[in-house]
Amino acid sequence: MQCIGDIGKEVWQDCINLFLPTEMCCDAAIITNSPPWLLASYPDGNLFQLTQEEVQILLGREEREKLFLQGVTLAGTKCLLIRDNLYTEGNNTMDLRTKGQSRGSQAVTVVQIESVYLVVMGIKGTEGGPLNLKSFEMASYIREAILQHMTHF
Repeated sequence: MQCIGDIGKEVWQDCINLFLPTEMCCDAAIITNSPPWLLASYPDGNLFQLTQEEVQILLGREEREKLFLQGVTLAGTKCLLIRDNLYTEGNNTMDLRTKGQSRGSQAVTVVQIESVYLVVMGIKGTEGGPLNLKSFEMASYIREAILQHMTHF
């Protein structure tokens, strides 16, 4: 059986393209905690600009309490950490909100899916709860795509 690392970039990109844009989400990316870091992103969004350093800080397992104090930067945009259950078994999510935006703040959800992570940014005005539900829907689809890809190849 293959590992997730063997899944081609086009599979990840198809997962993103299927769900965006929506009435709730304006940007998304699939990232991992090892190179190449960014597996796919929405072409019309900003998350394609996520840096290796930003990904490592976001996904780091050490000193996570610092994220509440210092915040997180995603593609150059500062975010406040609202809730961090990314490494809590059965939840595996993180809720953030952009700050200092002239266009207003936006909810951001990160969901762990096996060894990859889905980052979803809501449109202005979307609350974290509904964005979480949409993110879980996307994550479920991605899990299924991973499973199908790994069993068929």
